[in-house]
Amino acid sequence: MAEWPVAGFTSTGSKRPEALFGADVAPATGDVPIRMRRASGCRVWSIDDREYIDWIMALGAVALGYAHPEVNRAACEAVGAGVVGPLAPALEVEVADTLRRLMPWMEQTRFLKSGAEACAAAVRLARVATGRELVLGCGYHGWLDWCQSGPGVPAATSALYGELVFNDADAARGAIRAAGDRLACVITEPIVLVEPSREWLDALREETERVGALLVIDEIKTAGRIAVGGGTERYRILPDLVVLGKAIANGFPLAAVGGRREVMAGVSRTWISSTLATEYVSLAAARATLGVIEREQVPARLRAAGRRLLNGLAGLAAGHPELVAGVAGIPEMCFLQFTDERIGAALVRDVAPRGVLFKRSAYNFASVAHDEAAVDRTLAALDEALAAALTR
Repeated sequence: MAEWPVAGFTSTGSKRPEALFGADVAPATGDVPIRMRRASGCRVWSIDDREYIDWIMALGAVALGYAHPEVNRAACEAVGAGVVGPLAPALEVEVADTLRRLMPWMEQTRFLKSGAEACAAAVRLARVATGRELVLGCGYHGWLDWCQSGPGVPAATSALYGELVFNDADAARGAIRAAGDRLACVITEPIVLVEPSREWLDALREETERVGALLVIDEIKTAGRIAVGGGTERYRILPDLVVLGKAIANGFPLAAVGGRREVMAGVSRTWISSTLATEYVSLAAARATLGVIEREQVPARLRAAGRRLLNGLAGLAAGHPELVAGVAGIPEMCFLQFTDERIGAALVRDVAPRGVLFKRSAYNFASVAHDEAAVDRTLAALDEALAAALTR
């Protein structure tokens, strides 16, 4: 891709054409949109001004709809106030207070700019609190070295991270007990394709307490979406630390790590800091977003819009069993499972000219802006694309 001045085509890996539409899509193709100019509500416009109903929703970062007027006003006011300055902003305290009121388990909070940073900060704090290094994780927690392996990541770093299988309580108990006094924390997303079982959640809590490790809940995708307090609220989890991001600022770059006061006190014993963690714009957007989420009962509205989509997807799966193996996820964040990966790639390419951007894997995200007409148009486009696939 030497012709593109951005290395690897784009700075967000999940927005590469091959990630969205399949490996055989060339970046210069005119069949599918590869770059966009603007977004509003649940719609985006490509560089050739074609309009699409979007279900990717900035990888789940936007729950209220793009360019939400109340959030935009707050952000513009913050721009006028100078964006950033030499002292800690009062707004930082106000947003942290709001999070503590809405999520009492977040006794203290530290703000960052990305979910990857916030997850790394949570792990750093767990290591400080326990004096241990080993981490067990479940789900996707970002691109930083502590949870990755492969080229560029030291083998010694990768050796300090192990994977747990979601919802396998017996395996989790065995892995945590085997780690024993080497384990700093378990970090998990509350949902990985399906909802968690009570047995799984109880096993994580009981076993981490047994060995003296911390339980960290990664709510990057779920906070403000499946409940105001994400999976921690919905499934009555008792975490030591929680990581927030994405929807809490409706697309503005803000993440947070928070939890028990004695664990968060570790910030004075290590170094977790970012120059722009306290810029006003994202904090103002978060304050406005959290206000809308609470006032307008946004998680319930997302559930309603998502349920209409999920039910429709189940109907499509039943009507096209040769192509669709099933439906996964929950109403607020769901997707189709295909009998062959190539079918999924072909479907999202075929549905794009019909005016819909749909993700072929986890997840498609409902937003407040997705009304019944948008859902029904999406389902009709998917049905047409599936029917066309059967004739090829």
